[in-house]
Amino acid sequence: MSISTSSIRRLPQHTINRIAAGEVVERPASVIKELADNALDAGARQIDIRFEAGGARSIVVTDDGKGMTAEELELCIERHATSKLSPDENGEWDLLNISTMGFRGEALPSIGSVARLTITTQTLDSGEAWELKVEGGDVGKPRPAPRFGLSGTRVEVRDLFYATPARLKFLKTERAESLAVSDMVKRLAMSRADVGFTLHNGVRATLSLPAEADNEAQKNGGRLKRLADILGHDFRDNALEIDAEREGIKLTGFAGLPTFSRGSSTHQYLFINGRPVKDKLLFGAVRGAYQDFLARGRHPVVALYVELDPHYVDVNVHPAKTEVRFRDPAIVRGLIVSALRHALAAAGHRASTTTSAYALGKVQVGSSGFGLQSTTGYRPQYGSYQAPPVADPQSQSLIDGFSARVEEAPEHFYPSTEMPNQSIGGEYAQQNAPIDYTTYPLGAARAQLHETYIVAQTTDGMILVDQHAAHERLVYEQMKKNMEGKGVERQALLIPDIIDLGEGDAVRVLARSEELAKMGLIIEPFGVGAVAVRETPAILGEMDVQGLLRDLADDLRDYDETLSLAERFEHVCGTMACHGSVRAGRRLNAQEMNALLRQMESTPHSGQCNHGRPTYVELKLADIERLFGRR
Repeated sequence: MSISTSSIRRLPQHTINRIAAGEVVERPASVIKELADNALDAGARQIDIRFEAGGARSIVVTDDGKGMTAEELELCIERHATSKLSPDENGEWDLLNISTMGFRGEALPSIGSVARLTITTQTLDSGEAWELKVEGGDVGKPRPAPRFGLSGTRVEVRDLFYATPARLKFLKTERAESLAVSDMVKRLAMSRADVGFTLHNGVRATLSLPAEADNEAQKNGGRLKRLADILGHDFRDNALEIDAEREGIKLTGFAGLPTFSRGSSTHQYLFINGRPVKDKLLFGAVRGAYQDFLARGRHPVVALYVELDPHYVDVNVHPAKTEVRFRDPAIVRGLIVSALRHALAAAGHRASTTTSAYALGKVQVGSSGFGLQSTTGYRPQYGSYQAPPVADPQSQSLIDGFSARVEEAPEHFYPSTEMPNQSIGGEYAQQNAPIDYTTYPLGAARAQLHETYIVAQTTDGMILVDQHAAHERLVYEQMKKNMEGKGVERQALLIPDIIDLGEGDAVRVLARSEELAKMGLIIEPFGVGAVAVRETPAILGEMDVQGLLRDLADDLRDYDETLSLAERFEHVCGTMACHGSVRAGRRLNAQEMNALLRQMESTPHSGQCNHGRPTYVELKLADIERLFGRR
């Protein structure tokens, strides 16, 4: 069937620009992002942003970049005119070698087609500034304007979407748009700590961030200072530094301790070659790295910076440039997971400082008073302290002593009788003289409160330990170690389960069959779109195999991670650890309490239980003295 040539029409340029604006200029926050990207590409070291009515009425972005000449100013508002791309020696334009924030040349003409746009710019060696106005797609001519500094550009956008009134109906409330603007500017500020940012909403300054510089003592000190200014100063005290590299991909940044968590994943930030992005890869990798430490519904706070060759990442997959595509996502995912897990392991028994701050805030000063009484037969001594008797090295270890008196659990999951830290164990065996345990990180046990909490004294404060939560983590870590040593036991199904997943999901799951086999799940292809399950992990017992496979397929589609099976392991092991650990309400003697503290010091991740709750609270002596007015 032939089509008449009259049925195909060329769209006028202003209509083309408005169509492009629908993709690039989604809301005021996206306008500010595009203008700030241009400022960063121009070498700006200070970017000042002012907006009114959520950005719908007015947006002004001023930078101190290199600016533009009158000729460049007239060219910058033409579609697909950009200074960011240039052809190679063969005349080819490489869209994979993108090292700038912008590169399409769409932002300014798109904004000018739906708003009243005024651009004022100046260069360092020019005697005057130049101004150009665009109203609803109608472009004026550059004309001289007063200078406003040494060099740079000021872009003013008024009456956003006045030329397309229908678009105004899709804007949210002024408060919602203001929050979106603030979030966008904060992400940009986190990506470039060396650039100063200010944000003013027309009533008051909501953000003022000076440019930060790294120092020799701390190479990422400027970045951490910027992150603390945005995420809160508690983040600085509870962040672990990340620095790893694999196959030319470098990962840096900071990750919060598990006890410094949030109720949503909005505080997880990923930057690719300095560009803020939102990528499912981040959420899947972070979720996998923290799965042993946080309960469902809790999310860590992280800011991760990935640097790699621009040819290995495509930023040209979405008009907003907030989504990227990696050539080899498995390497990036593996690097993030391993770097986070190494940092968490290196943190040892460290817990967040916010728990002690919260505890101090809850102390009732000058109330009816309270008394401290030992329930262990050992009373705290005021003044000089004589350490409790040292445990006989030939006697049963602390963990076995607990295991003999708690609820029944599989015997092979109990921790070994050896002390995990040989230097500490050596002191138990070699020294007959009392040991001053106050010099240890978790101090010397002084008393037990309510048969649940251990009170310990350190050289500069005190420690309050939740005995059940602490021992639960110790048992759980030992269980993981035992499983790694002998592998995951499997149980064969008499009749294999045939699961129909659909062709796409089946391919994804079968591609990870070796990884699943290490976790005790044996699968094979069974026709097109189907999977046969022959063996399952014995520790999970009877299970909904079909539900598990579908969850795994969803995980692989969304995160490229086999999280469902790992989380089921975590849940089962966590439950067994909970029942296999010393319970609250159990009286402990001085030897048991001190042994528990030493075990915590030598066990990774002992600062939080399996659900992300802190296992101990530390109060510094200076803080206690302030409570009593001594400071």
